[in-house]
Amino acid sequence: MIECRNLLARGLELPALSLPPGLTAVIGLNGAGKTTLLELATGLLLPERGGILVDGRPPRTIDAGWVAAFPERSLLFSRVRDEVASCCRFGGVDCPSTDERVEEAARATGIQDLLERSTTELSGGEKALVSLAAALAGRPRVLALDEFDASLDPGTLARLFSLIRNEGIPYVLWSTHNPALAAGADCVVALDRGRLTRTGTQALALFEEWERGTD
Repeated sequence: MIECRNLLARGLELPALSLPPGLTAVIGLNGAGKTTLLELATGLLLPERGGILVDGRPPRTIDAGWVAAFPERSLLFSRVRDEVASCCRFGGVDCPSTDERVEEAARATGIQDLLERSTTELSGGEKALVSLAAALAGRPRVLALDEFDASLDPGTLARLFSLIRNEGIPYVLWSTHNPALAAGADCVVALDRGRLTRTGTQALALFEEWERGTD
């Protein structure tokens, strides 16, 4: 369980929130606090007050993966193979195991043909796939997908949604503006201006109300 208690960080306030294992969709309008929650759960951000624990442990003590909405901002290496291997190398995984994980992640995400390419030559969708492959190769306990679906076509998104659900990652937090994607999650969390408004199926209905109000 991911447990938030009396949590305050960057304007996000969560007196109490429990997220079960599985895929959690985090929804809300821009500025609601979605990215902040994902950063807290992966240890990229520390709370100003209160705490967050993943199965009783601080997020910075567990393996976490991050896929950003704009992956080109976080790509570190010029060659795709090196980028996919980055989480393993930073985590001290030995070379043979790293090579195996890279090939496995590349097959899963369908980027085998990109491994020897330069990351600067990739399209936005290809960069998103490379970023996902790197996160999967690290075998994270928590995987955060920050509007990862924004640059993917519907067919690719459907395939990767199924992949991520079946990858065996204990906790997946997916920030999204896609109601159809959220409807397929195990848990839905709705945020509004830094506050938790609803969880579960009612949260999705609320998000659809917000979206209609912005048309």
